[in-house]
Amino acid sequence: MPARRLLAHARYDVPIRLLALAAVFTTFGCGQDEDFGRAAGGAGGTGGAPSQASFSVRGTVEQVYVTHAVPGTIIEVADDSGQVVASGKADPLGSLVLRGITPGGGYAVREQSDPSNVTAPVTILGFGTSKPDQSFYAQQQLTAGVNYLTMRDGTTLAAYITLPGPPEQGPYPTIVNYSGYSPAKPGAKLGDYEAFCGALPVLCDAPDDASALIGALMGYATVGVNMRGTGCSGGAYDFFEPLQLLDGYDVIEIVAAQDWVLHNHVGMTGLSYPGISQLFVAKMQPPSLAAITPLSVIGSAHTTLVPGGILNDGFAIQWVTNVLSKAAPYAQGWEQARVDAGDTICEENQLLHDQRVDVIQKARDNPYYSAEVADPVNPSLFASDIEVPVFLACSWQDEQTGPYCFNLLSRFDNAPVKRFTVYNGVHPDGFAPQVLAEWKAFLDIYVKRAKPSMEATLTTLAPLLFKEVFKTELSFPEDRFADVPSYEAAKALFEAEPSLRVIFENGAGDEAGAPAGTFEKSWASWPPPSASARRFYFQPDGSLADEPPAVATAASVFELDPEAGQRGILAPGGQIWDPLPNYAWAQPAAGKAVVFEGAPLPQDLVMVGSGSVDLFLRSNVDDADLEVNLSEVRPDGQEVFVQSGWLRASRRKLAASSTELWPEHTQTLEDEALLVPGDWVAVRVGLTAASHVFRAGSRIRIAIDTPGDSRAEWFFDLKKFSTVARHSVAHDLARPSSLALSVVPDVAVTTPLPPCPSLRAQQCRPHVAYVNTPEP
Repeated sequence: MPARRLLAHARYDVPIRLLALAAVFTTFGCGQDEDFGRAAGGAGGTGGAPSQASFSVRGTVEQVYVTHAVPGTIIEVADDSGQVVASGKADPLGSLVLRGITPGGGYAVREQSDPSNVTAPVTILGFGTSKPDQSFYAQQQLTAGVNYLTMRDGTTLAAYITLPGPPEQGPYPTIVNYSGYSPAKPGAKLGDYEAFCGALPVLCDAPDDASALIGALMGYATVGVNMRGTGCSGGAYDFFEPLQLLDGYDVIEIVAAQDWVLHNHVGMTGLSYPGISQLFVAKMQPPSLAAITPLSVIGSAHTTLVPGGILNDGFAIQWVTNVLSKAAPYAQGWEQARVDAGDTICEENQLLHDQRVDVIQKARDNPYYSAEVADPVNPSLFASDIEVPVFLACSWQDEQTGPYCFNLLSRFDNAPVKRFTVYNGVHPDGFAPQVLAEWKAFLDIYVKRAKPSMEATLTTLAPLLFKEVFKTELSFPEDRFADVPSYEAAKALFEAEPSLRVIFENGAGDEAGAPAGTFEKSWASWPPPSASARRFYFQPDGSLADEPPAVATAASVFELDPEAGQRGILAPGGQIWDPLPNYAWAQPAAGKAVVFEGAPLPQDLVMVGSGSVDLFLRSNVDDADLEVNLSEVRPDGQEVFVQSGWLRASRRKLAASSTELWPEHTQTLEDEALLVPGDWVAVRVGLTAASHVFRAGSRIRIAIDTPGDSRAEWFFDLKKFSTVARHSVAHDLARPSSLALSVVPDVAVTTPLPPCPSLRAQQCRPHVAYVNTPEP
């Protein structure tokens, strides 16, 4: 299968999980490990409860697992006083998961219609009290190929392991990839390259994750683990439930205990889902975790799913739908082959998969921010719990996980080393050479504990890899540690460097649209210490100025566009990952937006950080779905997109953490405040972070309109009204609406104006002047 077709097939269900696999070669074989899998160690926790019952039961963390019951049977759980605390019906596979059970012993699990069909007493584990002795991890032995890791409750998770060579020639630096995609899928051959498999075994045993394949080519052992309830792993799936976090802890400790693991510490790798999972595992502080390297991650589940309080029914819902559907029995497509080949563990582990939690319905049932539901999946709230070195990279305009990763950058208070790389771009740009080179150096220093180096085999393969993915030949930058005398010197050099690296004008390098920036700048922290707010006031004539308007009364009005939420920016057949995508970035229709443009800038203005569009708004209806779009109108007559922000006006209540440059909203039901038609209110819309050079002679443009027509894969479930909704934005002395940008003065720009188009994820169009509609 051609690489680009393979990527297209993986688009929504497994974003970039096969990116490198497809990238290195245009086809791959389907080699199958003949080993039927090894279950490592004995059952942990309470294991299966011995009983005279006709069904099987396992007590786990605040849950009970039931299998092998008669389908349709009502199963109930009673405490030691006989009180029924949970019940449910066995599914067509004879399985049931009962959740939310108080930890403790003495529970009876029985058939409702026949109480004599009952288990022996079952113990329910607690989240904070279930950790086993370290010997539980050390007794589990793992080898290259298919493995099953036993968790503390006895559930087994499928894993696939690759080693750079025989175990006895180790130990090897080791990385772990953990997600609900298919990291445990058995390795596959990469084309007809068997002659090279002696030097590069991974070519005949490629893991099904991009970061794992790249790591293997770099000489690392790789361990890919399917989350609970996915692939050949046991249990039932629930998006980052506590059990998944505990499993992550157990996985790290089991892997790190292996004799073939260098230093008996491991790193974690992955982009997107397996990048996000690293944050959740690291917060559990497994003692054998050396470092994490999350790429292209969310800021929180809520900001990706409900940006500004508006449901993202584009990529967010599609991603959840696909992951959930793939968590059904045999749904990832490779499990059946394992079972047919005799893998009885994988077969048994399918039984609970239909007990997965419907996270789509859960999301729709919780449209507001609820601390009980949203806090546990909000990494910005627990990043401070992470106490290992962190390498994080993300794109400001990421079309999938979104533009909110900046909310994490100031939160890793207790990480001993922080290295952040940010840039304009798209989701897979974390695998561009300008990022991977530093990613490799980071892993070498903190996982391998060696002087960073770039292996000749990898640099030789790199142009082919990058050409297949990015459609242009790219090479790794020169090894900046080549002349450093030792590991200690390299580590000291690395740690002396600023933690924040901003790559400017990604796409405007030697070849237009390729993932390479024109220059970069580093700062000690996020936001850059030199950043300050530069405010531009809306004027009645549609301009922007440094001073508030002087007129007594003035406002412009626009109508809600009910169809905008389902419109994107790509032309039919357009691919956002192409170097120069085929965009169809529509001009705002007359009367459907209000737009303000500044005067030509006398000198370059460099934005690094978030912003705020501070509006005085009134409407003829009780709410307003708002989008703000920042762009640059260039001297050559082209307009280039910079960044967006969103807000449902009824969610305008500001959190205590709000600043002049970022209006954080509480988004709780208690703080919802519908508009009173005809009344003016202050509404601050956050402009998510970006790094952009507005060149001398360019004009800053800000548009306020209906969400939509701005993203490649985000779409918006707009609020509906029984009448035509009209929203007014004031720009007068009493109500001076304005735009605040985060501007840094300490960047000297020496590169020319980038071609338009060229900047990745920053679409261009010819500039067309827009005339606002005055409020009657």
